[in-house]
Amino acid sequence: MSGSAGTLMAGISGVRGIVGEGLDSGVASDYASAYATMCGEGPILLARDPRISGEMLREAVVETLTGAGRTVVDLGVVPTPTLLLNTALLGAAGGIMITASHNPIEWNGLKFADPSGRYLAPEASKQLIAEVEGIHRAGAEGGRKDGLRDGRRDGRRAGAGRSGQLREDVGAAGRHRELAARARGVDTGAIAGAGLKVVVDGGGGAASWIVPSFLGGCGVQVHTLHCDPDGTFPRPPEPLPDALTDLGRAVEETGSDLGLALDPDGDRLALVGPDGAPLGEEVTLALAARQVLTAAPGPVVTNLSTSRMLDDVAKEAHTRLFRTPVGEINVAEGMLAEDAVVGGEGNGGVIHRDVVMGRDGLTAAALILSALAGSGNDLPGLRSAIPGYAMLKSRYALPDDGVAGLGRRLQELPSAYPGARADERDGLRLDWEDRWVHIRPSNTEPIVRLISEAPTAEGARELAEGAAARMDLRSE
Repeated sequence: MSGSAGTLMAGISGVRGIVGEGLDSGVASDYASAYATMCGEGPILLARDPRISGEMLREAVVETLTGAGRTVVDLGVVPTPTLLLNTALLGAAGGIMITASHNPIEWNGLKFADPSGRYLAPEASKQLIAEVEGIHRAGAEGGRKDGLRDGRRDGRRAGAGRSGQLREDVGAAGRHRELAARARGVDTGAIAGAGLKVVVDGGGGAASWIVPSFLGGCGVQVHTLHCDPDGTFPRPPEPLPDALTDLGRAVEETGSDLGLALDPDGDRLALVGPDGAPLGEEVTLALAARQVLTAAPGPVVTNLSTSRMLDDVAKEAHTRLFRTPVGEINVAEGMLAEDAVVGGEGNGGVIHRDVVMGRDGLTAAALILSALAGSGNDLPGLRSAIPGYAMLKSRYALPDDGVAGLGRRLQELPSAYPGARADERDGLRLDWEDRWVHIRPSNTEPIVRLISEAPTAEGARELAEGAAARMDLRSE
């Protein structure tokens, strides 16, 4: 890998790292060049979130792709789902999103889309990583330690010797809004007639304008908070309850029906009730899926780390719930396999097949407000229709022997819980009738994620602490 190995992580969620400690313009160039060789004919779309480091990475990607003879269509600062759906709508060869999603501001990265508007499938992601690693090995053997940074790859580089073009497209967000408005389960008429008042906390991210403009166009009275995408994040980027104090206060002060909080690339949505209290990001998917199923009955797909609330939503709708390994491309592929209209991840990521096969904060907001309008504007009542559980999301340091050592510990753990059902498709999930625990290495950070859920907070804590102790995991 060019630059210091540092924090750089590459996998099904693309490549990301701390800028200057593993991620730099050379890494961006290397991945863009390798990606170009995997794309067919046609333009490659490009977008980014507002991180200040994004412009540097954008310049490197543009220079690399145009130097390879490719046409680049720059969408500007837009959410990740906006890039994904436009990749499909415009018949592009692919798309690159410059973002580190929910990671802190010192991080950045690149996500890669295929022509269908989905993230690269796991095998394609492995191919991309292998291509970059192979180029670096060849460069090292040839005495070029900087890999592709000279911008003159050999004959394997698509379009070598030709000059590409850079174009801008300012209509991407408008297409996103149009698709969201027509999605099954979204009722813009009901929203317009409900007299809703909402606070949108954009977190200084890429959705800071598209969500308020969409809701305002639906007749919602919108108050904005942290909606200046100037490259600084005024609150922690992940919309977890502890980060939503300002939003809760704003909801109470404005007398709003709810608050909506987004992450930096606009693919996740969290909710705050009229009393200023966060509902927890797991509630977003449960409420959104329930709303979709009223208009489009059918199966629901989610990952192994998502709340049992979704099981209850599926049961209420007399349908089946399917689970996949963590990662939205895994959920998206599961949705295609099961012909599901709705799915997503419990981190506030809703996937609606009518709009885009990736997590989408804008469509999630449209579904939540449609459900709210149909329930008499009572978010607490809407929430109470779904049984509640206590969930604990914990982070631990990777063992000294790394991911391989974690894998060995996970293989041994089921023997300590003989009554549990074990699912080993992604780390280890142990399931009982009324509780579960899921332990896995993160796809996006060098940590171990441990999520437990039970009927009570004490039960979730005991389950988490017991599993961590048996595996000898240490807090970060």
